[in-house]
Amino acid sequence: MTAMGRTSTVNHPGGTPALVVVAHGSRDPRALSTVRALLDRVRALRPALPVHLGHIELNEPLLPDTLAALGDGEAVLVPLLLSRGYHVKRDIPEMAAAAPARTRVAAPLGPHPLLVDALHDNLLEAGWPLHAPRDAAVVLAAAGSRDPESRTDTDRTATLLSARLGVPVVPAYASAAAPTVPEAVRALTARGHRHVAVASYFTAPGRFATECAAAAPWIASAPLGTHPAMARLLLHRYDRARVTGGGNNPEGARDASARGSVARARPATTYAVLAR
Repeated sequence: MTAMGRTSTVNHPGGTPALVVVAHGSRDPRALSTVRALLDRVRALRPALPVHLGHIELNEPLLPDTLAALGDGEAVLVPLLLSRGYHVKRDIPEMAAAAPARTRVAAPLGPHPLLVDALHDNLLEAGWPLHAPRDAAVVLAAAGSRDPESRTDTDRTATLLSARLGVPVVPAYASAAAPTVPEAVRALTARGHRHVAVASYFTAPGRFATECAAAAPWIASAPLGTHPAMARLLLHRYDRARVTGGGNNPEGARDASARGSVARARPATTYAVLAR
């Protein structure tokens, strides 16, 4: 989706469009500090690129203010969101269309193998063994959305993570969708999985991440945060949007199938009791 304005009067190095990372916003102060640290990682990877932050709600700077400050310059908006949903399909494009800046909206971050890299590393840091026990399983704890495409994107990430770990991975949600994380944990335990970990599929610390981690009967990983893969993925989405003109996530399906043969060999486990 593209919102076009007037000819740019804002000059960036080499005429490079600015990168505007669009975060959701949170009342938890750790979220804002995490996002700012992540943007510093992006700037370190590409020093000549103008990098800005805009929030959908709750934190400043808000996205309309960030876009207004760019004047009628050119920018690529990359949602710091992990799946398609209302914010990606409606909120961000509408804010972009209302701004004088010439903008393109990139796909959300997920699904993508780089996210699986971060999830895997965070689980290892939390204590996931190099050789998981046969009765191990993982609950992929996500924010949740009523949009079915959001659930599809999370399912794809779970499939990729299952292939990486070699154990069942069940998506579960903090709100707006089922199953909840405690429900997923109980269902896996009832099926004989004595080692159930919770993989935090959140971009930054906050209430949802904290509540989901508290439901873990074994180990719980940290949110994706400032993992190096996150900075690389933000730049990847930026670069792709410059080439393709943006979009809600047509490349997400291609990204998720990057390891398709492996993922199909070990699909994410979805038990009937969880499929609600």
